[in-house]
Amino acid sequence: MDKNREIRGISYRATVDEESRHVEGYALLFDKDSKPMWGGDLIERIAPTALDGVLERSDVLCLMNHDESRGVLARSRMGEGSLTLTVDEKGLRYAFDAPKTALGDELIEALRRGDIAESSFAFTVERDNWERMEDGTYKRTIVQIGQLYDVSPVYYPAYEDTTVALRSMERRRAEEDERAQRELDDYYNSIEKSLNI
Repeated sequence: MDKNREIRGISYRATVDEESRHVEGYALLFDKDSKPMWGGDLIERIAPTALDGVLERSDVLCLMNHDESRGVLARSRMGEGSLTLTVDEKGLRYAFDAPKTALGDELIEALRRGDIAESSFAFTVERDNWERMEDGTYKRTIVQIGQLYDVSPVYYPAYEDTTVALRSMERRRAEEDERAQRELDDYYNSIEKSLNI
């Protein structure tokens, strides 16, 4: 598993047509602020550019709860396969016909009963922008996704990956601290030069 893989979830309900076993939903939404993460220190959003060129180079699985060991519900290899992934103005829409397997049956029953009400996706970040807000919190905009690994109907969405997202935020804070220290050092150096100390 890629050590930089992150997982995010959304509260956009997947739907199922029980007769045809057709399932569809959104794995991610563009330009929507996340719930506050890390004790309220971080808000995240995904730019509409984030998936440019990604689907054409990704092998994406549709899993239940991101758990490949249980089996695969559908798959899209570089845009082709039993999993249809579509980028529209809202976000990334996924659609597939649930397989006639125990996992497919479990998914259909869970969707029918409302036990599964959310979706999630696993990915890596190629490019992001950070902004420090006036209240001291951070806003991270994911500008470009590097790799999309899976989309998953989930019982509980895991919005934040406790290692990767935290490392990314800590790196950003360290960069700001270093920049502030350099600015302070430059300020004191300029004072010393002006006073000939």
